[in-house]
Amino acid sequence: MADFTHFNEEGRARMVDITEKNDTVRTAVARSSVEVSEEIYEKIVHAQMEKGDVLSVAQVAGIMAAKKTPDIIPMCHPIPIKGVNITFQWEKKEQSYILVIEGEVKTKGSTGVEMEALTAVSACSLTVYDMCKAVDKGMVIGPTFLVQKTGGKSGDFHR
Repeated sequence: MADFTHFNEEGRARMVDITEKNDTVRTAVARSSVEVSEEIYEKIVHAQMEKGDVLSVAQVAGIMAAKKTPDIIPMCHPIPIKGVNITFQWEKKEQSYILVIEGEVKTKGSTGVEMEALTAVSACSLTVYDMCKAVDKGMVIGPTFLVQKTGGKSGDFHR
C-alpha cells in the first residue's frame, strides 16, 4: 500500500501529510455547463425567473462551495483560498441554450485548488437547476472538467 498516497499502512483511507510541501501560488480553472430550454434562457436573461437573479445566486453559491470544499470532499485539505472568480457565457444550440460556467480559484499554499474549482462550478450548475426546475426539469448538467491548473510539484496542466 506504500504506493498509494491516500491509504495508510492498514489499507484504510487517510489524508495525505503535506507539511513538508513548499507554499507556492496555485491556480485552477474548471468548467461546467447547463443546457436549458429557450424559455428558461429568456427568463434568466430578462430577469423573469420567480426565484430571482439566477446567475447572481449561482455565482455566490459557487464562491461559497469553493470555500466549503473540504467539508464535502473527504480527503481535501482546508486551504486559504485567496480568490474565486465565476463567469458565465451563453452558447446557442439547435433548440436550446447552453450556459457555460467557468470558475477560477487561487491560493498560495502547499496543495492545489483543483477540487475547489470543480466544486465551485458544480455548485453553480446545481443552483441554476434548482432555481429553474419549476419551469423545466429537463435541463442537462455537464460536462464538468478541469481546464487548467498551475503550480505545485506536479507542474502545470492545460486541457
